[in-house]
Amino acid sequence: MTPAPAPAPVRIPAQRRGAADTTSTTAAAARRGAPVRFRSSRPDLLLCGVLLLAIVLVQGWNITNFPTLSDDEGTYLAQAWAVQQGRGLAHYTYWYDHPPLGWIQIAGLTYLPSLLVPDSMTVAPMRFSMLAVSAASAVLLYVLARRLWLPRWAAGLAMGLFGLSPLSVVLQREIFLDNIAVMWMLLAFCLAASPSRHLWHHFASGLAAATAVLTKETMLVVLPALLVTMWRHSHRDTRKFAVTGAVTACALIGLTYPLYALLNAELLPGAGHVSLIDGITYQMGRAGSGFILDPGSGSHGVFESWLYYDTVLPLGGLAGAALLLTTTRWSVTARALAGPALAAVILALVALRPSGYLPAMYVIQALPFLALVLAGGAASVTHAVLRRRRAPGERRVFAYGRWALVGVLAASAAVYVLPRWYDGNRTALTVDANAPYRQAAAWLGREVPDPASTRVLVDDALWLDAVHQGFAPGPGAIWFYKADLDPAVTRTLPRGWQDIDYVVSSPTVRRDAVTLPNVKAALEHSTPVAVFGTGEDRIEIRRTDRSGGADQGTDRAVNGS
Repeated sequence: MTPAPAPAPVRIPAQRRGAADTTSTTAAAARRGAPVRFRSSRPDLLLCGVLLLAIVLVQGWNITNFPTLSDDEGTYLAQAWAVQQGRGLAHYTYWYDHPPLGWIQIAGLTYLPSLLVPDSMTVAPMRFSMLAVSAASAVLLYVLARRLWLPRWAAGLAMGLFGLSPLSVVLQREIFLDNIAVMWMLLAFCLAASPSRHLWHHFASGLAAATAVLTKETMLVVLPALLVTMWRHSHRDTRKFAVTGAVTACALIGLTYPLYALLNAELLPGAGHVSLIDGITYQMGRAGSGFILDPGSGSHGVFESWLYYDTVLPLGGLAGAALLLTTTRWSVTARALAGPALAAVILALVALRPSGYLPAMYVIQALPFLALVLAGGAASVTHAVLRRRRAPGERRVFAYGRWALVGVLAASAAVYVLPRWYDGNRTALTVDANAPYRQAAAWLGREVPDPASTRVLVDDALWLDAVHQGFAPGPGAIWFYKADLDPAVTRTLPRGWQDIDYVVSSPTVRRDAVTLPNVKAALEHSTPVAVFGTGEDRIEIRRTDRSGGADQGTDRAVNGS
């Protein structure tokens, strides 16, 4: 018997065939729990938009008043101002302490406000530029969470942890290179985990990673974690090409920094010029701040300051990262989050170095990864409790019991976290810690009769304020470090402190003056003419003895607290 011929295959038109393939692919992705396209998912856009609005409001409210202006903020903004004004890469001699790309980006972020209102180019108002960076980072974290197969609620939790933690609110407000570097690194992770798996995505991931490193060089330690994410999310057939392209792109962009130094004849140390090697040697040879767990060390003090604002995100996130790395063999979520978990652990190990220097802003680099793995851990626990469907013989009460257990865990976490976050964020939203700085800047512009021919030592947080008050940048308004450490400045002070008219004595100036002879002598041979604030945080404007003594009207001490 002759078998019946097989039916001819049904031909699907090209446009319908593409739609059918897309539909089947989407359905398969949904069954696997793979991420959906963010831009076409209305629930994701709505949730992300609501959280973004909350983050911007909380971080933007009272941003100019809290926290206290820091010297690092003033340094980066003054360098950005120098770029804007065409004065070079820094307001003083650029000595390769950091790659300049970070404050070049700050110059771009603050260009329009400084062009429209030049006097606004000071630290407090320019903090608003950081809101754009925080907003971009928060959205990128949400996208990354969805691309790493976290459910929608867990992605929202990660975004909320990252943007609304009091630790994040305080540090992400400040003009730090770390905040910009984190934004670029999150973009690199998003591209590495792209569901499209295009080769150009991985190449662009390498470019974004190099930009992050050239923004803040300590992001270099996160690159192995990025490589893990790219390896796990690239297609098997093109994995070697993808990784090779990303590494090549990252290396080529990263090498532009030493190439710049080489072309300027400043790569190697030599007489009469700065060098990249000297800058690296200084950074690597800085005096360590001690072991982070030693109660008497400076690192421990920094660690306690982090925990003062939030214990959940640093400690809970680190515990979640360790748990995920130890369960990658049998947990889908752990495998997906292996890269971010590894990033958090690497950054923690670097902080634990007994001989290392630990700055207060270091934790910024770990915040997105800690938030991501903490949300991933919550998703894993929830999935473990709820994943089993009710068996035919199972009583309904046991199914309800699993949901009740999840509810109890979530309520307990909220009861523990929310009151502490409320207290921390209430401080950030209500306290004015920068009134003494504003009053000191106003006094300099109001009381000094001829600022253009007057020399004043200030910290970098007030340097741009002094410039806008009429003091000449460089010879008039002098960043106090430079009076002892920069030959270009010390040559203009042949008589040391006797060539200085005023010293604005802030906590930073008083702390560091012990190792700076000219600054120390200026403080010792000066009289306070105005005091703003009280206690250790006060700001004194001191007039040196060479300026005419206490018989002039402006020498009457004024308490502006």
